[in-house]
Amino acid sequence: MYDVIVIGGGISGLTAAKLLVESGLNVVVLEARDRVGGRTHTIRNKEVQYVDVGGAYVGPTQNRILRVSKELGIQTYKVNVAERLIHHVRGKTYGFRGMLPPTWNPLVILDYNNLWRTIDEWGKEIPADAPWKAPHAAEWDKMTMKEFIDKVCWTEAAKRFAQLFVNVNITAETQHVSTLWFLWYTKLCGGTQRMFSVENGGQERKFVGGAGQISEKLMEHLQDRVILQQPVFRLDQSGENVVVETLNHEVYHGKYVISAIPPCLTTKIHYNPELPPIRNQLIQRLPMGSVIKCMMYYKEAFWRKMDYCGAMFIDDENAPVEITLDDTKPDGSSPAIMGFILSRRATALTNLSKEERKRRICEYYAKAMGTEKALHPVHYEEKNWCEEQYSGGCYTAYFPPGIMTQYGSVIRQPIGKLYFAGTETATQWSGYMEGAVQAGERAAREIMCKMGHISENEIWLPEPESVDVPALPFNTSFLERNLPSAKGFVKFVGYSTFLISAAALGFAAYKKGFIGRV
Repeated sequence: MYDVIVIGGGISGLTAAKLLVESGLNVVVLEARDRVGGRTHTIRNKEVQYVDVGGAYVGPTQNRILRVSKELGIQTYKVNVAERLIHHVRGKTYGFRGMLPPTWNPLVILDYNNLWRTIDEWGKEIPADAPWKAPHAAEWDKMTMKEFIDKVCWTEAAKRFAQLFVNVNITAETQHVSTLWFLWYTKLCGGTQRMFSVENGGQERKFVGGAGQISEKLMEHLQDRVILQQPVFRLDQSGENVVVETLNHEVYHGKYVISAIPPCLTTKIHYNPELPPIRNQLIQRLPMGSVIKCMMYYKEAFWRKMDYCGAMFIDDENAPVEITLDDTKPDGSSPAIMGFILSRRATALTNLSKEERKRRICEYYAKAMGTEKALHPVHYEEKNWCEEQYSGGCYTAYFPPGIMTQYGSVIRQPIGKLYFAGTETATQWSGYMEGAVQAGERAAREIMCKMGHISENEIWLPEPESVDVPALPFNTSFLERNLPSAKGFVKFVGYSTFLISAAALGFAAYKKGFIGRV
């Protein structure tokens, strides 16, 4: 008899178990795979030393995962962005520094500024713990992000970049995603700049030795309480205690259960009694994103000698990879470029051979960096998360239009003795490792409260800022706050031109006597 049975040995389930065990409770973690880590996975071999083929990045304001990793003795290092970034568009390459590709077109600049400002401003209206209660929730939930982008952006360049912004952050297409959900998701990450930036943002750092160590060390800490290769298929709450059965016909009895797996995977479990209708309907409607993560290794980091940092935006519909980052080790060894094959591209390329994907990626890297050296990697690693049956995809589950307002309120609502963790239930950095820790510890404290170990106001605890990775503010200038949109500027200029032209014509008509003097 266990106090708590945790389903899922990813970061969320393991951090929940750690907190419960440290509080003196008897816990078991059931993991379906032959490894822990869930959507984080570190591969080790002689060619790469170690490489994160799953979740990897961490940055300022992600204080819980930084605290957990520090407790486990895992250090971080900064991702290299010292040299220029690349924007490859219409067959030409432009080097730049900063978060956004430069442009000569003032209308595109206005469009970029208005896009980020609108996402952040609208996001302020959305409650982090109850987005369905936002004043414009019904309106924004009906709107796809494609419709939002078409409404806010006027130039094609800004529309294309906005699509990339959505694709890379949630690995889903703009026409498939609710605007309410995406605005909420961005808000939970601290806004557009915090979410998208490398420096001072969500991609600032990686873990020395790989993110997979977090789950592996948590498993060591929990000792024999973590049992691998135990896919759960039955959960029975009809008696006094909860009965959990796995495909191996192992049966576990507990007082409470935490589900720490993606919502869509909970449909694989048979429940007695059946799930409440709204919960059952919700989990039928939350698809996972699609991504293939690719690491290309070279003899040397030749891009740095060209004053490029390895970060690229490749604006070409035929390119397999749209965005890259340097993945070289902090000591300069194992030079590599990491790229994401995202969403529709992942679907299109998933049936190709690994060798063909590698070839296509190298060809575009060579075009973008302007060197044949990119055609000659020494090693290639990839991970297709679309084929992972115990993840369903990556990075996270997303909400299509109309789902959040109709079903979202039950996302982390307990059902009897069944509680819900997993990064999708977080209210900070949902979809990230940080969100996984917050959700796991919150679910653990909900059970501790139910058992009388803590009070209700101790369930949602604020997290102190990391002293090792402090967050700097993103300050916006007066112009950024007050510049018009591109569409508004054109209308203003057009109206002003009309007034000036009308005045000039009137004056000419007056001088010619066509208009009588008063």
